[in-house]
Amino acid sequence: MYPVSEAFLQEVQENTRRYYWTGKITTKAGMVHEFSEKDIVKGSGYISSQCCGNTEMELGSVYAAEMGITLFSEIDRYTLEDALVELYYHLLVGEGYEMVPMGIYEVSEANRTIRCLEIKAYDYMLRFEKDFNTTDTIGNAYKIIMLCCKACKVEFAHTQAEVESMPNGSEVLSIYSENDIETYRDVLFYIGQVLGGFFCINREGKLELRKFGSEPVMDISNKQRFSSSFSDFITRYTAVSSTNLRTQTAEYYALETDDGLTMNLGTNPFLQFGVEETRQELCEQILADISVINYVPFDSETIGNPALDLGDVLRFSGGQADGEQITCITFSQCRIGGKHSLRCVGKNPRLAQAKSKNDKNFPGF
Repeated sequence: MYPVSEAFLQEVQENTRRYYWTGKITTKAGMVHEFSEKDIVKGSGYISSQCCGNTEMELGSVYAAEMGITLFSEIDRYTLEDALVELYYHLLVGEGYEMVPMGIYEVSEANRTIRCLEIKAYDYMLRFEKDFNTTDTIGNAYKIIMLCCKACKVEFAHTQAEVESMPNGSEVLSIYSENDIETYRDVLFYIGQVLGGFFCINREGKLELRKFGSEPVMDISNKQRFSSSFSDFITRYTAVSSTNLRTQTAEYYALETDDGLTMNLGTNPFLQFGVEETRQELCEQILADISVINYVPFDSETIGNPALDLGDVLRFSGGQADGEQITCITFSQCRIGGKHSLRCVGKNPRLAQAKSKNDKNFPGF
């Protein structure tokens, strides 16, 4: 969650609130166009982001956030190629307004009608969609991430000490020669798996690694929800599987009590080198990270809290929610002046032994 005051957290959960949105567009030529809420066509603005697919939890994901907005504006759309759009949320707290930045986005499409300008933009994650041609890559996770960031001109949110203190963060890694890496985004995906987390672009436009946790950042009661549905199972992982390309076998590592789901890491090229003990240690560290996942999948439309981020752990109470369980934000769509949709995906551990046809096609299964 973006760091906000306790007063903000209290105010954002009230039945009524006073707030407004602002933003600015900065062209490549340096021209700045500021806009306020009265310039935004009602119901047109949204910010969508996710860290997992539509069915189950993922490690190493590198999804880009999408922003769309329609403005009453006379700005020439041809000047907006690669322009930057910044959005801000302002909530009345006490005597003044507290501001929350909502991210930085690069314009990918700008269309004009008679009076309006329709913009679609994405965050800096798309910059990593650039061909990766380096063949000799060796170093710890921080060195490889910095290689990607420098090549794609994106700042990294963590220090070297922070990354090296993470499980597997100080291990020397190298890319196996037989791999399916095409872009820098692919490299980040595999490094994210090794570090047991997922990558996203934070509100300051920096690449950030986040991990799944177990401590709720807030409680969402039934009076804050327009609608909600909760699964009758808890998604949890008790094993990881990684395919060894040299032997073409799946190496399986599990907790002492293995009665949950298995996270399939596939053929991660950073998990191929080293003796069997080294690969086992890397995979067991990843398992330790994902073993904290103990989430109830849900889908809910709420009154909204723009300070919430992907990966935030929540507790729902009231209605059909089980107040003793926790869940996690894996999808978020915040609408300007509208509802805030939140979702957590997950798979039923009771189906862990029932492999689908797709599962059976994965190497090592």
